[in-house]
Amino acid sequence: VSSVITESIFNDLLKHRNDAGCKAKGFYSYDAFIAAANAFPGFGTTGDLTSQKRELAAFFGQTSHETTGGWPTAPDGPYAWGYCFKEEQGNPPGEYCQASSQWPCASGKRYYGRGPVQISWNYNYGPAGKTVGFDGINNPDIVANDATVSFKTAVWFWMTEQSPKPSCHNVMAGGWGPSGSDTAAGRAAGYGVVTNIINGGLECGKGSDSRQEDRIGFYKRYCDILGVSYGSNLDCNSQKPFGFAAQSQPRLIKTVV
Repeated sequence: VSSVITESIFNDLLKHRNDAGCKAKGFYSYDAFIAAANAFPGFGTTGDLTSQKRELAAFFGQTSHETTGGWPTAPDGPYAWGYCFKEEQGNPPGEYCQASSQWPCASGKRYYGRGPVQISWNYNYGPAGKTVGFDGINNPDIVANDATVSFKTAVWFWMTEQSPKPSCHNVMAGGWGPSGSDTAAGRAAGYGVVTNIINGGLECGKGSDSRQEDRIGFYKRYCDILGVSYGSNLDCNSQKPFGFAAQSQPRLIKTVV
């Protein structure tokens, strides 16, 4: 991954992350990203160079939207302000606790959005911690205190399939093709399906959506920096969300963006 995302490119992608106005100033480091990337074989290294660059642009595009501090007239444009936050904004953030026998919530702990992908809910913190190597149920705060762990939760989410959704990685690395039901639902391989995986219940199948456009704007800027074409099917305007009839446990990171 470091051959595609050098430290200078990382700093260009996330140009304003350490600005004084960004609450995550000084948190998201290049070394932490590389350590997390190297912990997940295949991340950003699958397929040809075009696929690798698009996957990394997509990863940073989606996570930058989740952590953006940008605004329409921001210096260098709104898409130069990813990774401004490490914790969900809101007063106060919700608990995000769903009754679970496997991942029961710990007393006094809150599972609101933290880190690049704003991982939320006890049923995501639990398995993320199990894979990454921390106690996600009893120590969710580590995701906002340890940059390597923080990046690892984002890459974990990116690499992990949660049926009926494919993993974001498989979509961008070319390992996923639409089934008959996917095609009937308007879902085709491309960046738009990644948005559908992450927040389709709120953003997809409704025509143009400003949150979607923000995700696409980041992706295009990052593709331009990496010198790669965008590919097709960037939006999910006409895609039905995955598992539309069963949304009791959506693979939903964050509902307020």
